[in-house]
Amino acid sequence: MIWVKLTNVKANPYNPRVIRDEKFAKLKQSIIDFPEMLEKRPLVCYTEGEKYIVLGGNMRLKALSDIGAKEIPIILADEWTEEQRAQFLIKDNVGFGEWDWNALANEWDAEKLEAWGLELPGFKVDTGELGTEFSLPDGDKAPFQQMTFTLADEQAEQIKMAIADIKLTNEYKYSETFGNENSNGNALYLIIMQWAEQRK
Repeated sequence: MIWVKLTNVKANPYNPRVIRDEKFAKLKQSIIDFPEMLEKRPLVCYTEGEKYIVLGGNMRLKALSDIGAKEIPIILADEWTEEQRAQFLIKDNVGFGEWDWNALANEWDAEKLEAWGLELPGFKVDTGELGTEFSLPDGDKAPFQQMTFTLADEQAEQIKMAIADIKLTNEYKYSETFGNENSNGNALYLIIMQWAEQRK
């Protein structure tokens, strides 16, 4: 790894990956909050004349430029063929594997995950597709369901606070879970049940 002037590093014109708006803002903030991360994950570049062309880390380069960085860490891949460079450019942006959403929901702080750039599943429901038929097919049915909704920021904040608050109560500690291990789902269910009880 070497440190070079940011002005000597150029973005790859063939980079197929972009990060826009809110996600890009989060990337910049993550670098500001944890700059040491760059030393463990330098940009991958190759030399072209007196410049370094980025193979891996184009969005980090843009973010570093935006926040006014003067020097950045890079690692050189000058020994690679053109074919290997093109292959890396694509493979470095391919996401392998899947997130264990249940583990993330129960063991990680959602706000931190979002601040670190992880896009959590949204709460989206297209009411136009719901129709009026709610019967389930005959036979065995899954004991759990995932539900999605779209929320405004203010609504999401209120729900997050309500879930966090109810998790501190004895009612939550001893509430019926029906075998569900998702703590946020159990908390939301308890909130709804308390609301339903108050309506009676």
